[in-house]
Amino acid sequence: MFARWISPGLVRLTVMLWLLTVSVTLGSASELKVRVRLADGQITDELLEADSERDSITVEFKQGDGTLITFMADFKQDVKIFRALILGELERGQSQYQALCFITRLNHNEIIPSESMARLRQKNPQAIRTAEEKRNTEILSMNIAVNLTRTWQLSAHIHNMCSVAREAVYTREADVRHWLDRGVEGSMFEPQAVEVPGLQSCGTVKDLWQPCSCSYNLRLEWYPCLLKYCRNRDVSGRGSPYKCGIKSCSKGYQFTYYVPHKQLCLWEEET
Repeated sequence: MFARWISPGLVRLTVMLWLLTVSVTLGSASELKVRVRLADGQITDELLEADSERDSITVEFKQGDGTLITFMADFKQDVKIFRALILGELERGQSQYQALCFITRLNHNEIIPSESMARLRQKNPQAIRTAEEKRNTEILSMNIAVNLTRTWQLSAHIHNMCSVAREAVYTREADVRHWLDRGVEGSMFEPQAVEVPGLQSCGTVKDLWQPCSCSYNLRLEWYPCLLKYCRNRDVSGRGSPYKCGIKSCSKGYQFTYYVPHKQLCLWEEET
């Protein structure tokens, strides 16, 4: 399995079709655009979309280097999806975009419910947001490749989000075991050679056509992670809790996976 290089025309078409799919199938979705400060100090517009009917949340923003990051939480299936459309290095023989998709299990209390997200509003749309809590980076060994033709069993959203990545869709063994216990078909998963003895990190490999272990890092700089509760006091002094806001978090992810040659992981040279 390897990351797929794609033409800019195909990327634009696929992204446009995906957006059209969202607008058609998620007609009840609500959107919120916030201005967020990235780790490098740059400001980006982040789009948050919530669909309470399909019980899902999408977060999308562009990094300072031009990479488009899309995150989706599917609460019905307890699945989260990360997609990165990475600008290529034309002077080194790459196409304009490289697509990656990572699928993992969604844990409880990682992000606020879709119904709460759908009701979010901001008083000052021009305000620049920074997260209240910076959570530790999660390191994930994505040692299983995923066959897109059967991913409907995991989540109906995976094919729409990850079809542009095709052969660069990964998950991890611990999540696969959980999904198999739930009755998901095992033929959609293919083990990868991430932890094979002797397999070097792409950052240490000199030959561009040598297989290696690639790491890709991303950070969700701002997202609503928890609901805040306040208390009303009545004349008797008793209090009743009510939702009075959200807590924002920032969280990093490091995905490690196998690539058949270093040419598909040139960003490791920059770290």
